[in-house]
Amino acid sequence: MTASYIQDSDFNDIVNRSTLVVVDYTASWCGPCRLISPLIDKLADEYAGKAQICKMDVDNNKENAKKYGIRSIPAVLFFKDGEVVERVIGKADYQTFTQAVEKHL
Repeated sequence: MTASYIQDSDFNDIVNRSTLVVVDYTASWCGPCRLISPLIDKLADEYAGKAQICKMDVDNNKENAKKYGIRSIPAVLFFKDGEVVERVIGKADYQTFTQAVEKHL
């Protein structure tokens, strides 16, 4: 299973209807983003049904990236009940992501 891409237009619906949503802010030209992409997909598989794991292309969704102050990618934001509860900026290992998910489930 891979994490699905979301857009500015469906962001609010997704973040507000799910208890825990993880959004990977990424871009096709970003090397470190490509390195963590398989980790995000693995997270989506492991936490299917427990958390919503998504990706958002910052080049195509500038409004959302600006709203949440995304200045450096990769940036993975954890939303609980519509609010940002944690941020992981830059390249991180799988354990970092799973610990953050577990903390907020």
